[in-house]
Amino acid sequence: MQVLLRRSEFRQDIHCSVCGQGFRLYWESSSPAERATTRSIVLGELRDHHSPEQSDDKTPAAHPFDLFRLPGWTGSPRFTRTAMLAGPARIPSEISKVVMISRRAKKER
Repeated sequence: MQVLLRRSEFRQDIHCSVCGQGFRLYWESSSPAERATTRSIVLGELRDHHSPEQSDDKTPAAHPFDLFRLPGWTGSPRFTRTAMLAGPARIPSEISKVVMISRRAKKER
């Protein structure tokens, strides 16, 4: 399961253990156990943003400023959980609107 994160100064669902930056989490629907596991993974990846291999920066600047996804996905987007649950793609249609035509009841004279 992946989670979208956005820096937040107001509502904070999780904090980086290195710099204390707060983030708002946007989850896919899942079980509480799956969320707990994913939360641990996200905390580890937030810590990794500060590693010498990534930036070695111990300030909040080590994290992306805009909305970002964790854990990172390196595979094809068509195999993500959301894409698989969405079902088959819709076949494009040349018809843009369907108009319902009904007959009005005739008044008896």
